[in-house]
Amino acid sequence: MKAIRYSRYEGDPSELSAEEILSLLEDFLLDSGFQDPFQRYDPDPDRRPSLEDLYDALLQALLQNDLVPEDWLREARFANRMEETRLHRAIQRMIEKLQEAGYLRLPGEDPLGPAQGGYRGEAGEARFELTEKASDFLGLKSLRELLGALGRNAPGLHPTPHHAPGVERVGETKPFEWGDPLELHVTETLKRALPRGLENLLEEDLVIELAEYTAAMNTLVLLDCSHSMILYGEDRFTPAKKVALALAHLIRTQFPGDQVRFVLFHDTAEEIPLARLPMVQVGPYHTNTKAGLELARTLLRKMGGEMKQIILITDGKPSAITLPSGEVYKNAWGLDPLILAETLKEATLARREGIPIHTFMLAREPELLAFVKKLSQITRGKAYLTHPGNIGRYLLLDFLNKKVRRN
Repeated sequence: MKAIRYSRYEGDPSELSAEEILSLLEDFLLDSGFQDPFQRYDPDPDRRPSLEDLYDALLQALLQNDLVPEDWLREARFANRMEETRLHRAIQRMIEKLQEAGYLRLPGEDPLGPAQGGYRGEAGEARFELTEKASDFLGLKSLRELLGALGRNAPGLHPTPHHAPGVERVGETKPFEWGDPLELHVTETLKRALPRGLENLLEEDLVIELAEYTAAMNTLVLLDCSHSMILYGEDRFTPAKKVALALAHLIRTQFPGDQVRFVLFHDTAEEIPLARLPMVQVGPYHTNTKAGLELARTLLRKMGGEMKQIILITDGKPSAITLPSGEVYKNAWGLDPLILAETLKEATLARREGIPIHTFMLAREPELLAFVKKLSQITRGKAYLTHPGNIGRYLLLDFLNKKVRRN
């Protein structure tokens, strides 16, 4: 039997495709602050990685995956100026390739314009931005990983409790009414028409087949980015972001007409675009669930449509509210009666507007369980006790099975 000898990769890493390069950077781009011990205990919500950080992350990824030729490493080790080495030039070309493919936007670049080739000079503290295309790619990767654990069933459309003319037959019929598409049930129509002859066919002879009625669903994902999401020896926020990205890709590609938007909540709440979602980090915040629900309801009203839902991902009980004066009132100890009452008021308003709230809990503290139980009772939503390792399976199964009842 012929022996096979494996050796270190000796090619040029800049020959990797843009998608392969982006995959190498996945952990760096999705980091929520957990990997940096200083960031973990004193998080900076305004921290944005620089081009120098991107360069270092690419270098580390190449080294970890043995993608740097041995002679390049020797050259870099003894070089007086790193910028003059083949390794440095290759990493520059990799960053240029991400930009040219539309995954990366560099400083001063028009967000609406085409990607420009390359960048010049030292990275310094110049910042970079991911594009929506990059977020979509990361969402596809996350979706493939999550769906791999769910089996091979393909997602379909969202069923409702109603029947109508359509594609999925349900074995029921109804007399034709003006405005119905002519999805005729041939047998029943002929039974009615034949006694008088087909030349005397009347409108009341027409019978149509019924199918499951499907409708678009508007989804608002509420992500808790309070300090506790990375504080207690476990990164809970990165898995939550991966699930949100996977859900965004699933909705955009498999459910035409659906819309999904994202809101972060902490001391207050803010909507973020899809392009910003991968690189969002945890901040030194409390948990203002009321502000998140209030903003979610406002956005869902603007999105219109009859079918809507809020997906709430959290690891803590409400610990802050925004007072009418604009001041943020905080209390991290137990369930503060004022904070609880104001938060549940938002849940009651969501119920009146027909918006179920489905909660995915990443912790098991008694106060959180009590709060979520009450929240689910009020809005007729569902609650799942999950952890970072299985939240994706629970959330996607819930979404694909679509067990949400119309209120």
